[in-house]
Amino acid sequence: MNHNVIASNANSVVLGLGATGLSCARYLARCGKTFTVVDTRANPPGLEELLRDLPQVPVFLGEVPHAVVESAGELIVSPGLGLDQPLVKMAIKAGVEIVGDIDLFVREAAAPVIGITGSNAKSTVTELVGEMAREAGLNVAVGGNLGTPALDLLADDCELYVLELSSFQLERAGRLNLAVATVLNVSEDHLDRHGNLQTYHRVKHKIFSGCARAVVNKNDPLTTPLVAQSVGVISWRMGEPELGGFGLREEDGVEYLSYQFDRLLPVDDLGLLGRHNIANALAALAIGQSANLPMEAMLVALRTFSGLPHRCQAVGSIGGVSFVNDSKGTNPGATEAALKGLGNGRNILLIAGGVGKGANFEQLRSSVAAHCKLLVLIGESADEMQASLDRCVEICKADSLEQAVAIAMENAQAGDCILLSPACASFDMFSSYKDRGDTFIRAVAELQGGAS
Repeated sequence: MNHNVIASNANSVVLGLGATGLSCARYLARCGKTFTVVDTRANPPGLEELLRDLPQVPVFLGEVPHAVVESAGELIVSPGLGLDQPLVKMAIKAGVEIVGDIDLFVREAAAPVIGITGSNAKSTVTELVGEMAREAGLNVAVGGNLGTPALDLLADDCELYVLELSSFQLERAGRLNLAVATVLNVSEDHLDRHGNLQTYHRVKHKIFSGCARAVVNKNDPLTTPLVAQSVGVISWRMGEPELGGFGLREEDGVEYLSYQFDRLLPVDDLGLLGRHNIANALAALAIGQSANLPMEAMLVALRTFSGLPHRCQAVGSIGGVSFVNDSKGTNPGATEAALKGLGNGRNILLIAGGVGKGANFEQLRSSVAAHCKLLVLIGESADEMQASLDRCVEICKADSLEQAVAIAMENAQAGDCILLSPACASFDMFSSYKDRGDTFIRAVAELQGGAS
């Protein structure tokens, strides 16, 4: 299918619509550049909006003429498309430059850019750093993989950009030259896309290319980059701080977020739930310090920021049993962090399962054994997860998330926590992790209605 096909010597070709592809098209149009949009799908998301707002742009759908791609000056590839896609391979063979939306963004951005990636917690830390900057009175723009696409954030009056960057975005990125860059943590995720942990690790570390300052998690050696001596490095750790770094100190039985030898804030004053969010707070402090944010503003944000939906979100209680929605826990590392953060002995009834993405569920054995009294499995990975976690906890299966919540409640008692942290993607049963989380919240609300 071809809308408004005209002879064109377009220098740029946008491959793949959706939110990011649309943002690229809007950006190129604002810049007055000639470009073409292509998508191998017949009716991709965003098509109606593109045709309405940019009717003059040539669009090729379905079967894309090879010449359109091979003659491009650059191919702007949406994050959802891997570099092994036929049109991408064709462009590479023809010598076409392959870029992503983040490459376009850093070419244009005049204000400093903070880039945050990691297997887990990157959305929470990104939004928390943004809140710190707002508290400091800066005109800050927050987005990227989280919320608003990066190119839609560009504004002349912006004083700081805070971007969450995914491995899909970093995969095709060039030299980013960020003001501050960090990899929060590295655990197995998206191996169905990247093939193995080594490739995934290498892709994540592309965020450090040309950065002025790097933030390092000293509890995870895989986050430490090879950078020039001129790059300023600030560390954080769940333990006593290193010289020039952030960590934890205890005095008179009270645990404090600390910078070097200075106690900053009792951990009990954090607005976030769970011990894993102490790590997120330390990471945000180190990032904010690297960006010269004032300490007072950062501490105010830590007291008031209560987190994002679907990320260890407290959603109610019944008879002393609490319910926590961690639907964004889409890999084993995220679920392990949630269990360690919320566990108090073996008091968690965990609901897990979905699309496994090639992950190894064996890594959950120790935390499940330590913190779970029951594991309720749903989705296409249920059998695989049961085989991996057998004999370390009682396991049962449910046909739906609603049934899983009911089973968990039947087996819970006061002081227990029913936790949805699937360790899997959602697309076997739900449209998104948000849909899955909302379904969990509705199921809890129905139980609350029945208990009233």
